Amino acid sequence: MKSVELALKMETDAVKFYTEAAEKVSHPVGKKMFLSIAEDEKNHIKMIEEVLKGLELTYIEANPVKTMKTIFEEMKDNLMERIQAQTDDLEAFKIAMEMEKEGVEFYKKVFNEVNTEKEKKLFERLIYEEEQHYKIFSETYNFMKDTGNWFMWKEFSIVEGG
Repeated sequence: MKSVELALKMETDAVKFYTEAAEKVSHPVGKKMFLSIAEDEKNHIKMIEEVLKGLELTYIEANPVKTMKTIFEEMKDNLMERIQAQTDDLEAFKIAMEMEKEGVEFYKKVFNEVNTEKEKKLFERLIYEEEQHYKIFSETYNFMKDTGNWFMWKEFSIVEGG
């Protein structure tokens, strides 16, 4: 259970970081993206707490890629103005990518060490969702760094693999 408790700490720290990052970044896409991922991390906390209480794991359906598409669609008009990201905004996304990458690596290691099926299911789900978060942060970073690629984003070709 120590691994599960450590996962709880990691997810709690992630919520704090992403919420603070949303307050600090100036780019509207960055703000919304950080807040969206913070909500996903809050759902991870709920799943972890269920496992710690010995309850059956309940998946809280999250679709970060769909959320990403919605955010970009909602903000299309503002984004067309080519709002330039600040260096600090981009740095926050670099840190977020590193956090998600480290989280995935940790969860993969722990997955092989835990004993119960509940814990395995929990870490399998966390690995999947954190990989999605990494991809979203990476794509958002690339978008904010070069808004000239808006039309590619509008079609969401990167996210959908097209």
